[in-house]
Amino acid sequence: MTIRRVSNPPNPWAGTSVEWLGEPPPAELEVYEEEAKRALAENESPDVGFRWSLNPYRGCFHACSYCYARSSHQYLGFGAGTDFDRKIVVKTNIAQRLREEFLRPAWRGEVIAFSGNTDCYQPLEAVYGLTRRCLEVCLDFRNPVGMITKGALVRRDIPLLTAMSRETKVSVCLSIPFADDATGRAVEPGASLPSQRFETLRMLSDAGIETGIGIAPVIPGLNDSHIAPLLDRARAAGAQNAFLVLIRLSDQTLPVFEERLAEAFPDRARKIWHAIEEMRGGRRNDTRFHDRMIGRGPRWNAIETLFEVECRRLGLNAGHDHSDDNGAALGIRRFAGRLRRPRFSRNPERSGRTPGGRLRSMTPRRWIEYLAAILVGNAIYFLVLFPGLPRALQHQPFRFDAGLGLAFFCCVMLYGVIRLASRHAQRWNRRSLMR
Repeated sequence: MTIRRVSNPPNPWAGTSVEWLGEPPPAELEVYEEEAKRALAENESPDVGFRWSLNPYRGCFHACSYCYARSSHQYLGFGAGTDFDRKIVVKTNIAQRLREEFLRPAWRGEVIAFSGNTDCYQPLEAVYGLTRRCLEVCLDFRNPVGMITKGALVRRDIPLLTAMSRETKVSVCLSIPFADDATGRAVEPGASLPSQRFETLRMLSDAGIETGIGIAPVIPGLNDSHIAPLLDRARAAGAQNAFLVLIRLSDQTLPVFEERLAEAFPDRARKIWHAIEEMRGGRRNDTRFHDRMIGRGPRWNAIETLFEVECRRLGLNAGHDHSDDNGAALGIRRFAGRLRRPRFSRNPERSGRTPGGRLRSMTPRRWIEYLAAILVGNAIYFLVLFPGLPRALQHQPFRFDAGLGLAFFCCVMLYGVIRLASRHAQRWNRRSLMR
């Protein structure tokens, strides 16, 4: 792998920027250890099929130029360019924090995605083993797991994943967007070669683990012609599921990808940008929910049709009704939706489902919100509304402050009803998307 020079787009969260007088120095690996406060991150996006994700590392050595997680590195005071690739934060106590999460009364044994942000099997995992330790905790509690990775290092944990698959739902998806090693190395310089990932996919499938392929991202003009060969090779390696996602380029990721594209494919860069803009309505990115992972227009429709036809031909995503699909990117929801029925055990020494209902599933934050709404409503009633009610009942002139209090009280109650309805609607929407 070629040593890259320090190069970062401006950090919008930093008050200063760095300009090098002369050639920037080489970007060397720097590891920062931290103790995490919590292990799980909650996801409320309707575009993906999981609610909880676990990320043992911040930053990623794979250095994928298109990675949407680059912008999150800027919250730490780092850059989204080479800092994301070489300044890695390690959550040394994440396995302990995960065990604490499982012991909370509110935990319901939902599927955990490894990882929702950066790759959990990047090279540092060979040294720290944090992903393996977290998987061991999941095995103790029989909690379902869904994994998406580019790292061939996952083959190290095949015996552990096999043991987990006998106790709970386990699924591993290999992200392989390129069919040839040369293109993969140019765009993903630190990740395992595509050929190694297919070999890993075969090993996982032979071990009886449910596997899939993620063609993520689709870069029109560069790898849209790879879709059919990728699905063929994945099926031959035993994959059962597949999904694809159109490239997403945030404001911080865009200059990194633009620089890498001009360096690796100078003769094709203009064609690629034109194809991306064609699918994004003249833009290079779309941040809206339900639109940011798919495209628009005839070219994207052709890609979707090709993907669905190949999946049907090869028997991928079998048993799924494709009639209600809204874009091939919904395949990621189908992939996660296979893990909807957990066999979670609160006590690692004992199997079985955890008792409990709606009240046990409420988090402390929701309890505080409900109690605060009750207290505020009662305070408004007794301090503002109640003094005016006797006069109103006796047909005396109704005081203006009492009327205003009644209106305000109704607004508060209406807000509470809308708040509860929105929560239930989000929960129902999340469940329906995973079907």
